[in-house]
Amino acid sequence: MADAAPYEIPTSVLETLAPSARRLVLNRRGSTVWDVETRHGRFAAKLGYPIKATSEWEGQEWTALAPGREGAILQHLNRKHVSYGDWEHGTWNVQPWHRGNSLYDLWQPHRAEGASPEPDLGEALSCAEAVAALHATGWAHGDIQPAHLIISHGGTALIDLALAQGGAIPAAYDFSYRGCLVHYESPEISRSVLETGTATPTLAADVYALGASLFISATGLRHVAYPDDAGRKDQRQAIVDGPHQPVNVHGVLGKLIEAMLSPDPADRPTSAEVCKELSSGR
Repeated sequence: MADAAPYEIPTSVLETLAPSARRLVLNRRGSTVWDVETRHGRFAAKLGYPIKATSEWEGQEWTALAPGREGAILQHLNRKHVSYGDWEHGTWNVQPWHRGNSLYDLWQPHRAEGASPEPDLGEALSCAEAVAALHATGWAHGDIQPAHLIISHGGTALIDLALAQGGAIPAAYDFSYRGCLVHYESPEISRSVLETGTATPTLAADVYALGASLFISATGLRHVAYPDDAGRKDQRQAIVDGPHQPVNVHGVLGKLIEAMLSPDPADRPTSAEVCKELSSGR
């Protein structure tokens, strides 16, 4: 359910950006995102605010901190043209806009009826390289999903790092990790969230999420089957109980996805090994 009206970009941020145009991209559950055109380029402006409790979900405070946390992480990773701060309802950040198509959108033709799910290995490699580049810095993303893999002619941008873990975070912007979009959670993440309410993002869990992202983008199937109307607790329990769905993707990619979806983190390839396998299979 979207909010009745989106939050406008705070005046102080607008004065700095001096936009020539702006477009609403997202307005739901604790986050409003604007696509902003300026004389210095195109930027994403993200606003975070608390989620109010409804009959469908509990209230959440962490969403108000997420843009500030992401901004701090991006600066820690030496990403250029990133700023962040506080506003009356939470935190905000501004970062360069990434042009391209999400992995799921790009691979839509492979999900058409009668199509053979054999996506381009070069596109899969580009996604794996983006994940491996982040892992090489010592950070786990914690929220890998097809919508966060933006593919263009220049490669893949791995976006939305608000839940990442791997270095110091300013205490004012930090919060506990409570899992991610469940369609891409690994069994150990789902198990920890069910048992304790929180989990720790890991490189191995990222590899699982990348495998689940490649699988659903190629086939339209979630890595584990559960009813569309299942609650998050039931979804997570299905992931813990397993097994994952049969990987009906042909060739090198199918074999690799199978390995990436191993229930045992120790049995999964690293992101660097995923890159190596995809490179050799091209």
